Amino acid sequence: MHIDHSREKLIQSVIFFSKNVRKLGKIKLFKILYFLDFMHFKETGRSVTGLEYFAWKMGPVPVTLFEEIDAPAIDWQGKVEFKEIPIRGGKKMLTVTAQSEFDQSHFSKRELRLLNSLAEEFRDLSAEEMIEKTHLENSPWHKVWAVENSPQNKIPYDYALRAQDGAAIKGLTEERAEFLKALSTS
Repeated sequence: MHIDHSREKLIQSVIFFSKNVRKLGKIKLFKILYFLDFMHFKETGRSVTGLEYFAWKMGPVPVTLFEEIDAPAIDWQGKVEFKEIPIRGGKKMLTVTAQSEFDQSHFSKRELRLLNSLAEEFRDLSAEEMIEKTHLENSPWHKVWAVENSPQNKIPYDYALRAQDGAAIKGLTEERAEFLKALSTS
């Protein structure tokens, strides 16, 4: 029987990034998770966290996580703390802090490689610099926000693929779905 570990991978990814990226707030977290999921999808045809992202003005947003941060589910307790802190100009910033150690047990080697690569690449970037990276022309966010003029709409994972890669990845995804279906019926 196949067990989906995407929820645990989401929580563990947040723990990993909070330990390996400086000044991790909500915006920066959303952007790093977006890159993790879309890069992994480009290579394998599936996301790591199972999140869906939507094209908001400041970039891609995983709406379910955005909404959950205000009242985290019980599986976040003792693992990650989301806390607002005051910053300059009377504004507040949501910080993300790990409260437990990172558990890599459900991650593949490819996923661990991506986690490390993204943490290294984005370790010192500001939220504003992260926003710029998600707004690049031909990025999945840009295709929905600017090309399709569809603010707030879901960003399809297929937009991470180049045209010539799309058919191959789609075939792999369908093959995996058939395999999982066969496992669940046996």
